Amino acid sequence: MIEIKNLSRSFGRIKAVDDVSFAVANGEIVGFLGPNGAGKTTTMRMMVGYLQPEAGQIELDGVSVFADPLAASARIGYLPEHNPLYPEMAVGEFLRYIGELRRLKEPWLSQRLEFVREACALDEVFRQRISTLSKGYRQRVGLAQAILHDPEVLILDEPTGGLDPNQILEIRELIRELGQAKTVLLSSHIMQEVQALCSRVIIINKGRVIVDDQMENLGSYICGYHKVILEIEAEEPDFAPWLEEYPEASLESRVQNGPVALLHFLAPAEMDIRKDLSAYVAAQGWQIVSIYQEKQSLESIFHELTSQEEELPAEELQQPCGEIQKLMENLHPVDSDLTAPDPELPPPDNGGNNKEQP
Repeated sequence: MIEIKNLSRSFGRIKAVDDVSFAVANGEIVGFLGPNGAGKTTTMRMMVGYLQPEAGQIELDGVSVFADPLAASARIGYLPEHNPLYPEMAVGEFLRYIGELRRLKEPWLSQRLEFVREACALDEVFRQRISTLSKGYRQRVGLAQAILHDPEVLILDEPTGGLDPNQILEIRELIRELGQAKTVLLSSHIMQEVQALCSRVIIINKGRVIVDDQMENLGSYICGYHKVILEIEAEEPDFAPWLEEYPEASLESRVQNGPVALLHFLAPAEMDIRKDLSAYVAAQGWQIVSIYQEKQSLESIFHELTSQEEELPAEELQQPCGEIQKLMENLHPVDSDLTAPDPELPPPDNGGNNKEQP
């Protein structure tokens, strides 16, 4: 398990990550979402040791990664958004080089090279120079180096970027298989990918975690309730006795279409009424055609949660005019051509090149 506690990082006056805490357990694939500039990449870079946090802790199975950074690095695989590769190397040469940097010994190194060659579908380009590869193949090489040393924790930033639909399905299946035994934190702007792979989602905005919950609970963060849609074979069914027993729920609408009634119930987000509702229907002798809990798309939930702008106090909206004025007063032009000549000063001596032009 990897856990971060109260992690913070600033760049100048900008608070990129602000007191972020979460944990990802073994065998769990967690989606890490946020708009551009929310702090996702900065958080990931701190988790793998590329950046140092100014506050907070990062722990692997309860042990701080700062206690032994090299040992922690050996347990983490990282695919950054901008995939760093050596274009002059062949694919196999590059992966062997990465394996040697990670101090993998034979025959384990050769075994792992064969594994990533097959798992990432690199057989056709294994001896090809990286500079000649398409973006999709380069992404697969990046994923191969991330899993080459068989890490316990995988941190993947946009793992399917640049892949065609067939390749996306293959890589998703690989991530799903790896996630059965490993800890996986996956960042992506493709919401369908997160829905397909992840059971839990963490959403970060303006450097802070605003949601950390199971996928099926995300809708409750917007409206605070679930909508259950029930379709039964019954003539004008009466749910008043059931509603008296469950006062937290309500009947939003009812439509009678011949022998079939369509009913919409509302219930608090933490309350699942489907089982009790089904039991009541069965006790009345009515036939259930369908019952399901309506879900909003991850795209709409993400948009609603991350587009809510916080109003800043008036004093924070004022420009720091005094500081800006002091800064401007201290600036000195580097290039004399950018300043207007002072008529009181003699013309500059340019080594005799100031002669009048005919």
